[in-house]
Amino acid sequence: MDGRTVLVTGAGSGIGRACALGLLDDGWTVILVGRRREPLEETVASAPAALRGRAVPFPADITDPAAVDALFGHVVDRFGRLDVLFNNAADTMAYTPTEDVGIEDWHRVMDSIATGTFLCSRAAFRVMKRQTPRGGRIINNGAPSAQVPRPDSVAFTAAKHAVAGLTRSLSLDGRPHDISCGQIDIGNVTPPDRPQPAVLQADGSRRVEATMDVRHVVDMVRTMAGLPPGVNIQSVLVMPSTMPYVGRG
Repeated sequence: MDGRTVLVTGAGSGIGRACALGLLDDGWTVILVGRRREPLEETVASAPAALRGRAVPFPADITDPAAVDALFGHVVDRFGRLDVLFNNAADTMAYTPTEDVGIEDWHRVMDSIATGTFLCSRAAFRVMKRQTPRGGRIINNGAPSAQVPRPDSVAFTAAKHAVAGLTRSLSLDGRPHDISCGQIDIGNVTPPDRPQPAVLQADGSRRVEATMDVRHVVDMVRTMAGLPPGVNIQSVLVMPSTMPYVGRG
């Protein structure tokens, strides 16, 4: 992957950080995007010293169209092209009954997930259509909630359903321009710093669900990013085998 660039949003923590480090290990130059510089610098510091020169932090608010345009302009000016975009950033909120969801929380969740994915993908299309060789790949972080909701999660579920629609539209619209788009839906990842909490189930009970190590997510993102042009994983769900999913709602 020498000379190839991947941009990861939400790279300052969690899945974004883990995937960024995995992609660095594969030889990618990784542009690390998040709202605050300090967590991005922590991601860089987490990488082996020999790889840190290919980790490029760039603070940006992906819900701001001007900030997104500046971000992708910087990528083109510095690296000449963008090969892969991983739309991973997301704000969440506590499980809340629909009638109690505040409009501010609704917009915050929808903007960070749906609008951010759209703005970054739009900018990536503009770059990938005109670069030489043309084309590239977009990977969207969905969720099981992109297919099946949890109780009391109307904003997050709506946002992730929007991501699923964006993935399909981007995949279709990208065909004439050699731009592929796929989605990874990620089940419960083991929290690094706390026990897994009990989660409300569709029957009203609460259950501590199975989790998996984040490395399994990282391996799949690395596989998707490394596919040759013309090959795509359109949709994949990575989850603990016993996690409630099929029929959970």
